[in-house]
Amino acid sequence: MGISLFQKMKGDIQAVFERDPAARSTLEVILCYPGLHAVWGYRVAHWLWTHHFKLLGRLVSHLVRGWTGVEIHPGAKICSNLFIDHGMGVVIGETAEIGCNVTMYHGVTLGGVSLNKGKRHPTIQDNVVIGAGAKILGAITIGEGSRIGANAVVVKDVPPNSVVVGVPGQVVVRSQPRPAAPDLNHDKLPDTIGTTLAAVISRLEELESKIEKYSAQPMYGRQGEWIVVEQGTENHRSHPHQKLPHAPDHGLWRGEDFMI
Repeated sequence: MGISLFQKMKGDIQAVFERDPAARSTLEVILCYPGLHAVWGYRVAHWLWTHHFKLLGRLVSHLVRGWTGVEIHPGAKICSNLFIDHGMGVVIGETAEIGCNVTMYHGVTLGGVSLNKGKRHPTIQDNVVIGAGAKILGAITIGEGSRIGANAVVVKDVPPNSVVVGVPGQVVVRSQPRPAAPDLNHDKLPDTIGTTLAAVISRLEELESKIEKYSAQPMYGRQGEWIVVEQGTENHRSHPHQKLPHAPDHGLWRGEDFMI
């Protein structure tokens, strides 16, 4: 275990202070941060793995898993300054590759979707933030500076400087510059499906209004399904039992539109 290993360990401690305002002292970080313990255990296990002590490396990894709740395969490749906050439930597979200055939270999985012996786990580039519970599956690449929202399921490549939300993950490429520091703004996640649905509803209402305005004849549906009114009155045709949901108001849908 050469100097580079200890330099990485020092960088791991510094990463905690940079990304966790709760960290008060070096001694506290060393004794009380299971994510840090997991990363250090991985670095020892990885050294053993790459020096042909594979069984011993797996054993160290197994013991660290029981101690911290974080499972990192010793064959994974992890750069410096990885910060795993809270740690519990994190799984990192054998062929995963993690760049420098990556931040991830509890419940994150970097998993494989193939039985092949080759590359089957994700590649995470530098300065990526992965929210709690996110699942990144397969031999895909998460571009530099991206942010993965909590509980997102990512199964395709993500370009650099993007935000991913939802199941399956919807990729939004940023149009605004991101801060140079790690992007920990977990509350700023776009509602891609809701916004799209609201736009479709708005367009549909606009088209219906035009059809009713310019139609020469009243519009009829199946018998008993639609209520038809004469053109020029204040009312519009409507379904007797159901109405379309309105567009969200300041990002909030109305419960009565969905009968909840």
